[in-house]
Amino acid sequence: MKYLIAGLGNIGEEYAHTRHNIGFDVVDALVTKHNGTWRTDRLAAVAEIKIKGKILVCIKPTTYMNLSGKAVKYWLDKEKIPVHHLLVIMDELAIPVSKIRLRPGGSDGGHNGLTSIQESLQSTQYARLRFGIGNDFPKGAQVDYVLGKWFPEQKEIVNRKITACVEVIEDFVFAGLERTMNKANKIEISL
Repeated sequence: MKYLIAGLGNIGEEYAHTRHNIGFDVVDALVTKHNGTWRTDRLAAVAEIKIKGKILVCIKPTTYMNLSGKAVKYWLDKEKIPVHHLLVIMDELAIPVSKIRLRPGGSDGGHNGLTSIQESLQSTQYARLRFGIGNDFPKGAQVDYVLGKWFPEQKEIVNRKITACVEVIEDFVFAGLERTMNKANKIEISL
């Protein structure tokens, strides 16, 4: 039983630990928890971890956000993983910093990474874990906000949410999407 866990973000030091790269930070935490190691491979940094007999192929696409679908499709095909065993983790402006949302499919919501995956897979039916980044920015400053670092007062909530997301990924693998959604979508983390 293999799963593809794809954290979205942009490569490059200037993007490290920004709101837009939270997908990378979540899969990093998952791989670290399970003593995995990253290697550079085709279209992505890749780490394979085993949890109770299940194999999780974790990727951080090196294609930049707008071409994430190339990496996701390549690794699904290469590892012969069915789309219902794919989980994509990314940032979401429309969700407050205190929350996450797990969904079985749906629109890309204007997220370029999801748009690319949708085009590559020719489907909107794959699980996605949306990590709320909130929308606390002045008019016209969305790009700076999304590509910016977390506010100091948000860091503790973000770290707790990363830990919660790792547990959600594990639940997705062992309990399935429906049961995990019921639990994950009730999570609210505040200080």
